[in-house]
Amino acid sequence: MNWQRWSKVVISAFAITMLGTCTPLPSLIDQIKTLGELRVVTRNGPLAYYQGPDNMPEGPEYELARRFADELGVKLKITPVRSYAEIYAALTSGHAHLAAAGLKIPSEDIPGVEFGPAYQRVREHLIYRRSAVRPGSLAEIGSADLEIAAGSSHARTLYTARNSLPDLVWVENASTDTQALLDGVADGTIDYTIADSTEFAMAHDVHPELRIAFDFPGSQSLAWAASTRDPGFLRDMSGYFARLNVNGELAAIVKRYYGRSEDLEFVGARGFMRHLQSRLPLYKKWFEEAAEQSSQDWRLLAAIGYQESKWNPSAASASGAKGLMQLTTNTATEAKVTNLTDPRQSIFGGARYFHQVYEKIPTHVPEPDRTWFALAAYNIGYGHLEDARVLTQKAGRDPDSWQDVREFLPLLEQEHWYSQTENGYARGWEPVRYVDNVRGYRDLLEWAWGAGGASLN
Repeated sequence: MNWQRWSKVVISAFAITMLGTCTPLPSLIDQIKTLGELRVVTRNGPLAYYQGPDNMPEGPEYELARRFADELGVKLKITPVRSYAEIYAALTSGHAHLAAAGLKIPSEDIPGVEFGPAYQRVREHLIYRRSAVRPGSLAEIGSADLEIAAGSSHARTLYTARNSLPDLVWVENASTDTQALLDGVADGTIDYTIADSTEFAMAHDVHPELRIAFDFPGSQSLAWAASTRDPGFLRDMSGYFARLNVNGELAAIVKRYYGRSEDLEFVGARGFMRHLQSRLPLYKKWFEEAAEQSSQDWRLLAAIGYQESKWNPSAASASGAKGLMQLTTNTATEAKVTNLTDPRQSIFGGARYFHQVYEKIPTHVPEPDRTWFALAAYNIGYGHLEDARVLTQKAGRDPDSWQDVREFLPLLEQEHWYSQTENGYARGWEPVRYVDNVRGYRDLLEWAWGAGGASLN
């Protein structure tokens, strides 16, 4: 039974009861509980919803919506759409109960749509590259290139600024998004762009050379949206966000997705050698045994373990991964691991899971590329790796070459590219850095232990 038909059945049932008892119309919350499902419309992307490495849903808006559904005791039905127009149409037509899509509260009302409480405020930054001249205002840009995404809220900011700066010129690019423009500033092909604070926070992980020249006045609020038909539902949303604020869950979600992550930074040789002497001897035998069972080089498995946890069996990530090999609950189940913090189970489970991923890579892919592909898939998920290989092939490059595919993985962060893929948005820079780091640690292990495994004197 489809959504529209089932909604009509639920409402009709309530209406019949109401006619006999003079009971008021049921609230939207009551309808949701009767339906047993919270219908949420969103957009695929880093600020809302996407599929993670285990094909599990992730994203700040997904996290918030899932908690709301759990609180109501119903299932979450989340539907991504391509445009904001589709989002508002889903609300006004009754196809969705609410929209959670990183929406900015607009300055003008949208007919039939009302916004809930602001749960996050964003500022607009002018972004430049570290080695370039830093302007103190728009007046100091001169003839430099200023490019923004067409249709973005940043255009309104510039049109307002033109009232006092009539010679201000910029380009509105209809074939790109802010993430791609930030990439352009980072590689020097664009001088300046405008980005929200959330967009910049994510881009800075990828491009630490990006800098904020200045902030534009004021800030904008992010909020959920719903139909105006039931004002009580907005009060329910307000109460939900108030509770998230009090118990600290909202701050934790924001930190997880927008906080500076150090997980993928490469530890220098000095720090690695210190851990090589103090930590690896505790686990080396298990790495060797696990490698033998999974037909892998123990140094590669040990390098994965170091990248994941610095060989710390008590390590835990904000995303829920635990243990020396940082397995999630789902990957642990696949790898038959019952105790995520047990170092032996984690090592053997990580080896089994890596072997499963490795076996998915087509056998015609030559080594060492097949291993690098397996590492990338271990980090980002096989589906996203395949998306990057498809994009590589469409561009006339070699989908079996890691050097070619690594150039296309970061494109999975840009809407123009991930909208063409089966699995959508992914943090495509992560597997590139991940593979580079693991290869570096493996090389250090080979230097320290030698090809035959003898210890370094």
